[in-house]
Formats: sequence, structure tokens, C-alpha cells
Amino acid sequence: MVWQLLIATYMLLINMEFHYIKVKKNTRPALLLLLLICALIINGCKKKTSDVANILFKKSQNKVFKDFDPDDFAAVFKQVLIDQKGRLTYPKELEAYYDKNGYEPTFLENNLPDDNFKVITGYYDKSGEHGFSSRMFQSRQIKALVAKLNSGTGIKTINQAYHDVAVLELLTANSLINYSNDLQYGVINPKKIFSRYFLATKRPDSIAINHVLAINDVKTYLDTIQPKDPQYLALQKAFLNDTQVPGLSPEESRRLLWISMERLRWKNKPTGNKYVIVNIPDFKLDVIDSGHSVLNMKVCVGQGRNMDYKKTLVRFDDTDRVDKPNPHETPLLNSLINSVQVNPVWNIPESIANKEILVEAAKDPDYLSNKNIDVYKNGKQVDDPDSIDWSSVKNSEYSFKQEPGDDNSLGKIKFLFDNHSNVYLHDTPAKLPFYRPMRAVSHGCVRLGDPEALALNLFGQGWQYKIIDKDMHMDKPDPTYIDLPKKTPVYITYVTCWADSTGTLQYRPDVYGLDIVLYSHLSKVVH
Repeated sequence: MVWQLLIATYMLLINMEFHYIKVKKNTRPALLLLLLICALIINGCKKKTSDVANILFKKSQNKVFKDFDPDDFAAVFKQVLIDQKGRLTYPKELEAYYDKNGYEPTFLENNLPDDNFKVITGYYDKSGEHGFSSRMFQSRQIKALVAKLNSGTGIKTINQAYHDVAVLELLTANSLINYSNDLQYGVINPKKIFSRYFLATKRPDSIAINHVLAINDVKTYLDTIQPKDPQYLALQKAFLNDTQVPGLSPEESRRLLWISMERLRWKNKPTGNKYVIVNIPDFKLDVIDSGHSVLNMKVCVGQGRNMDYKKTLVRFDDTDRVDKPNPHETPLLNSLINSVQVNPVWNIPESIANKEILVEAAKDPDYLSNKNIDVYKNGKQVDDPDSIDWSSVKNSEYSFKQEPGDDNSLGKIKFLFDNHSNVYLHDTPAKLPFYRPMRAVSHGCVRLGDPEALALNLFGQGWQYKIIDKDMHMDKPDPTYIDLPKKTPVYITYVTCWADSTGTLQYRPDVYGLDIVLYSHLSKVVH
């Protein structure tokens, strides 16, 4: 930019001299003096020496570095950037950064003087504490290049010096970005491996990348980004001590702890003071307030692909590596509970109508009336649905709604929140599944063991809750919508291993097979 500006100024002045030939003679010396000053500025702006070359010369006493020309290096650096593009995680961001900084080896300039490369590779070599491998961050290659540049005889020519400095600059910058991102955001992007993952999850962006590149105190930075979450530290300790999870083999325990640390690195955790959280494999709902569970209840979730628990982290097929959910699996998501419907109407989904309602109606002519189910065709209610021969009905010809009542599959209340999967939390008349240890029995929504307790917690004692309580116990109820005064975050998550309040490891079987999917993808990256 400086060169372009000065050249433009120089040309402008020449142009002025050409056009203003009638200018007084005594003004021309001043004009020529201005041209001379511009020339001196242009010449002075060219960087004659390199900070990196000076540092390397002091360390190695290799005279090759005395011939180091910043402009020539920039040309080589540009070519190395092109050659290394396929090996860089964020090539566009790196190219933009170095273009902005004149293709100078800024990272080396900041870190060579204090031998920070030993600090950096030291962290890489200890990355096994997080289930990583130093090979992920090219620790060996960085050490070799640093040793070569510091050696008095490692570099023979100036072109070799340009190339190796450029490679070391890119290699270290890229590896530190990867280490930083893997530790703070996770190695795997869950949205890319799970087909029903709708949890808001922050991933690294250009701001995060540029922040790493601008680090001045690398030791402080690397110390700062080490995980400090008590859950992570508890699982990490168990992982490093080869702790055996109760009921699992040593190998399965290690794999479980490994993927559980990865889950904790994902930035998808609740941040509010109060929220509702459902853990699918635990079949539990908690209301968390100020870091503590103030309400806990059993829930039933959607049917899974691994309800017999035959597939484990050490016993699975290659086909299990791909996320192929059961059609009724509850999605992972976050949203805001905004209202409830007391005595809800159930608009029966087409898939359930075709596979269940039509089958039952064909077996029992009174099924629909007994279940308080209304039938619609072309938007109009059918007057006498029990007279229809349901065994001959084609799919999608009719739609069905179940009116409020004791038999309504949604029970007496449902909690609403926006989501693309059309799921919600709701009551249920089917209470027996709550007494079973395996409660993946629903069509995708979450059935609540104590819905009225959740309503009381969210609404508090007041006129709204009194209406809810009254309407839930009416003999002939009508549907009623009541808005929640303060929307409450809800998270539907999937966690199979954690440390409880006593520090004891808790484990729940992988009912959806998501541990297997995560393990297979993580294994491809961490090697």
C-alpha cells in the first residue's frame, strides 16, 4: 500500500510539472525538492533486513542469513502458501492474514527470540492427556525444522533459507490453530456426523483464527485454553488413570471416556441461569437453577436403533459407523419453552396414522370413537367414521385428530417450543413405561413423568398455574393455551458418561448408537 501510494504521488507530481509549464521558474526547485523527498521515502520504506534473519544468524552464526532479503522472501512465501494449500486447515484465512502483513513471518518473529517453539511442541507432546496425538500437530516436523535453522550448517543457500523459514512459519501457525481449535471447540463438528443434531454449537471462525495468529505470549495463551470444567477434569483423570467404568471392560471404558471428553469440548452447553435439560440415554429431565438441579423426573424418549444394547463401543459393525437413526428417535436440540397447551388436541402425524391408527381401526370398528379420535377428509370432518371399512383405506386419504380427554396420547398438558422436528414435552396416559429401566418407547416427543411439577416450576404459584391445575382435572376439558411469562431454555442432549456430585462415574447404555458413530469419526482424525 505504501509503495502504491508513493508511486501515485510521484506520477501526480510529474503530471503537474508537465501541465503547468507556465509556472514561475523560482517554484520549480521546490517541486524538484518534493520529488526528491518522495524518492527518498520510497527508498526508505523498503525493509532492508529481516528480524527473523537476524535472530537466526545470532542463534546459528550461519552467514547465509545475512543475505536474507524480505522482498525475495515474500515471493518465496507466496509460492510456499500455494504449494502447502492442501495441507492447511484454513488456507483462505492464512492467506488473507499474511497478505495483510506483507508476507512476513510474523509468528517466527514473535516466538523465535524466546525459544517458544519448545513451549509449543511441549504442549503438543502432552496432548495425549486430552486423547490427542502429537502427530496431529506435526510436533516432530516442527522440532526438526527449528533444529535445522538453528544449526550452523543446516542451511546451505539463501533460497533454502527462504523455503524452510516459510514452511516453519506456516507449519507452526497452522498447527497452533488446530491445537487451539481442537481443545476449545472439539476435533469433530457434531453437525457433520449426526443427522438429527440441532443443538446450537459454536465453531471456530476467522476471528478465532486471527486471535491465535496474533499471540504474543504463547505460554500464557496455551495455559489459558486448557479445559477447566470440573466434569472434563474428572473424566480426564479417569482416562489418564485407565479407570474402569462399572459394568464395562477396560477397553470399552477407555473408548467411552475418550469420546466423552470430546463431547465436553463442544461449545453447545447451556449458558443461562435456569434451563430445562433432557438427557436421552439417562431417560431423565432436570430443571437446573443456579447450577443445581431443582427438579428431576423420569422421561420416555423416542425409540432407538440400539434398544437391546447389543451394539457397544467394542462390538459393532462397519455399517454402524454411519448415523442411520430409527425414524422415532428424539432429535438433539435447543430452544425456548414459550407456552403450554392444557388438554391438548393431538394432530396425529401421517406416519403414525398409517402404521398404527389405520391398523387398529381395521381390527376394531369402535376403536376411533373409543379413543375420541375425529376423522377428516379433504379438510372436512367425517360424520360416521366407524362405518368405514378401514382395511381398504389407502394411506394419506384421511387425517386424524384426537380430542382432549383421559385417553389423549398427549395427556393433560404439553410444553411448546419452536423446532423443525415438531417435537415437544408432554404428559401421557401410559404410565407403565416409567417403571421400566429402558424408556425409549415414544414416537419422538419426550413424555414427562411429572408434567404438573414442571408446570409449577416454570410458572410458579400464581393465577396461571391455578388455571393449569384446574383445567388438568376437569371432566370435560377444552384445550387452553397459556403463555409462559418468561421463556425458559430447553436442551435435549445425549450424554452417556459423566461424574456425579460424589465424583463417581455414571454410565448409560448407547440406546441410539451415537457413541459408535462418534468413536468411528474421532478414530479417523486422532491417530
